Amino acid sequence: MCGEEAEQFHSRRALLRGAATAAVAVGAAVALPSVASAATEGSGHHGRGRVPVDKISIQLYSLRTALQADLPGTLSALADIGYRKVELAGTYGRTAEEFRALLDKNHIKATSTHVGIDGDLDKTIADAKVLGNIRANVPWANFDTIDGWKQFAGRLDTAARKFRQAGIPLGYHNHAHEFAPIGGVRPYDVLTRNTNPRYVHLEIDLFWAVEGGMDPVSLYRQHCPRVVQYHVKDRTADGKMVDPGKGVIDFPRIFSHTRPHLAEYIVEHDNPTDPLSTAQTGFTYLRNVRF
Repeated sequence: MCGEEAEQFHSRRALLRGAATAAVAVGAAVALPSVASAATEGSGHHGRGRVPVDKISIQLYSLRTALQADLPGTLSALADIGYRKVELAGTYGRTAEEFRALLDKNHIKATSTHVGIDGDLDKTIADAKVLGNIRANVPWANFDTIDGWKQFAGRLDTAARKFRQAGIPLGYHNHAHEFAPIGGVRPYDVLTRNTNPRYVHLEIDLFWAVEGGMDPVSLYRQHCPRVVQYHVKDRTADGKMVDPGKGVIDFPRIFSHTRPHLAEYIVEHDNPTDPLSTAQTGFTYLRNVRF
């Protein structure tokens, strides 16, 4: 559901919400308790939409200090919070087999992972299979020239075809610099135009997209349906990174316009003061947000 179809979907939802709101206004609040309660949540975007618990994940980079200090205990704590999915960024000195065993013990699936593509791809793919990954993402790239970005896009596309042959789609995770033009051309546009949508999906980091001056809804619509994952982290008005729900990013608006194709909503904070507190806050926010 992309473009005009997505807009029609959202318009129908808005129309129904408007009708429900009108009903409440004429005394039907008792008959529509969920609508009445939704009107007190979010930032003006009310509805019954919610993030399914089986689509909530967390990027383990957010918990790297805790994982380095106590890997088994931290994974157990994530399971206690309610997480059943995680996205990896390394295995903290364990082999893929050892890390998978710890995940299995806690009934957690590593559905996604951040990987590099300039090393031994066969080894990277083999480890991803052991870990149970069903998708992977390149977390970072940066080049001073558009030609550099074009060359990288070619390498990414080639690697993605190899990953796809192994049954693990490969994507790209943005920061803010991909949206800063080089000679009038945005690297993100170069990256997306020079990779095949059939092979390279997109993981949109909502904080960094906003930091780069982008509207995540417009970005989603431009590239739907290849956008399959969000990194959900919040931003204060002055640009500080905070836990989901603690800043000004309008997640209900973003989610309500873009939810049909999303496979995962991944909690993240690059440098949290208390990693497990961030994990709890993010999980609670995604379980309770309505749109």
